[in-house]
Order: sequence, then C-alpha cells, then structure tokens
Amino acid sequence: MARIHQLTIRQFEKMFPNEDACAAYLVAHRWPDGVHCPRCGSVRIYALTTMAFKWECPDCRHGGAYRFSVLAGTIFENTNKPLREWFRVIHMMLTSKKGVSALQIQRVMGFGSYRTAWHMCHRVRAGLADEKFQQLMGIVEADETFVGGKSHNRRKDKRGGPGTSGKTAVAGTVQRKGNVVARVISNTDTATIEAFLGHALSTGVNLIATDEHSAYRNLDKSADWQHGVVRHSAEDYVVGVIHTNTIEGFWSILKRGIMGTFHKVSAKYLRLYVAEFEFRYNNRMDADIFGAAISAC
Repeated sequence: MARIHQLTIRQFEKMFPNEDACAAYLVAHRWPDGVHCPRCGSVRIYALTTMAFKWECPDCRHGGAYRFSVLAGTIFENTNKPLREWFRVIHMMLTSKKGVSALQIQRVMGFGSYRTAWHMCHRVRAGLADEKFQQLMGIVEADETFVGGKSHNRRKDKRGGPGTSGKTAVAGTVQRKGNVVARVISNTDTATIEAFLGHALSTGVNLIATDEHSAYRNLDKSADWQHGVVRHSAEDYVVGVIHTNTIEGFWSILKRGIMGTFHKVSAKYLRLYVAEFEFRYNNRMDADIFGAAISAC
C-alpha cells in the first residue's frame, strides 16, 4: 500500500499566508460549482464590490436583499477568531492519528482560555460528522464496544455494578479495506443493533462477520445478508474470511485516543469524538484530507 503524504506544516504555511488565502480556499471547497445562496440556493447572487468574500441574494428579499459572507452556514459563522486560526486547529486535529486535546490546542495556539480551544474542537467535530454517508457493501464486520472507566476507579458515590455498568455503548461496522460507520447507541439489545445495521448496510453486502453476541442472532434468518460468526469464547478468532479484526482495530484507535490523549470523555459528547475518529479513519488514504474536512465544515 502506497504511503499517503498529507498536508505538512510547511505546505500549510505556503498555502495559507493570510486570511484572504483561507477565505478563497473555503469558497473553492464549499462551492466548487460556483457560489450560491446558503438560504434559498439561488445562483442569481452578486458579489459586493466594497467587501471581499461577501455576496447578496436578490431572491431572499425580506425588506432588502439577503447579504451573506463565505462563513455563513458553516462552523466558522459568528466566530471572533481568524479563519487562519480555525484552519490551524483543523490541521492539528487531522494530522494526529489519535487526536489532540483542547489543552494542547490552547498551548500551541496561545489561546487565553481553555474554553475557547474546547469550543473550537467540538465545533470542528460536529462539522466532521457524516450523516449522509454511503452505505457499506461487500464483506463487512460488525461489533459493539463500551467506552468508560472501570468502576473501581470512580468515586464511591458514582460506582456502578460490574462489567459494562456506567459505560456508554458504541456500535460499529466496517467494510473490508473501506469505510467505517460508528454510532453511540442507548444499549446493545437486538432491536437497537438491527436498527443500526439496517441504517449502515446496503443490500449489496455479501457477508457480515460478527462475534457470538446474542444481538446478532436474527441475522441468520436474514434474506439480504449472509452471516458468519466467530466464537471468541471458544478462542476462535479467524475462520476463513470470517473475523472481526478490522472493526476491533478501529476500536483500538478510538480507545487509545480517549485514554492517551483525552483521558476522560463524557457520555454527552462521546458522539462527537466518535465522529472525529470515524472521519480520520475513512479519509486515511486521502492525501487531501484537509480539503475534505473544510468541505464538510
């Protein structure tokens, strides 16, 4: 597999020497087919000659033409930070396989407040979330995991029972040599898992490989998918093409990032961290992953 060289710091500095270069890059990736109104979609917009990277739409008249900038409708809207600093933060988040903490962002960028870095990182993660993904096909693997600390490491008044008590469930499925789809779920019962798989998988799936978790028991009766099982309890991990090593590799990256970089992630914001790791994984072979992120944001 050829090594992918993504955007380096030297290339970043050359591409984005000032705010205008960042704004022009955002225009090109946001509207590759030409600028259109973010409110109504009209292409009958016209640029303002007195203000750079601002347009007016005559089709959105409510007491006057609708005026918008390149930031309207993006995660950068209503920000008091320069676009170039946003680009730097995004570049740092993308070039670290296991993520970068808001505290590290604050140190490197010189922000006066940790809250500023934390807020920017979460807005970027929300922009990277892919809700309109292409359903997986071919040979896929499905698995579930739980994210959260061990019970004996918590304070006494917050300790739960043994096993997965107090942890947050995440379901995932991955196409062999392809993309992953991962979502935070309420529990790992059969109905929830089947609903997730129905959302993530296409009818073009040839084989779905899982472990022996009871939530997958009805897949044997499915007319759309062929189901293969590896029984980890019997120390069976690979049976021909049937295994869950790929999705477990993604879980490893996610958990190493949480433990080694973020240390603690609340259940409230876990879906944003999962979206960040999913985006990096799905664009791991894209040399222009930065451009893909700007288009998503």
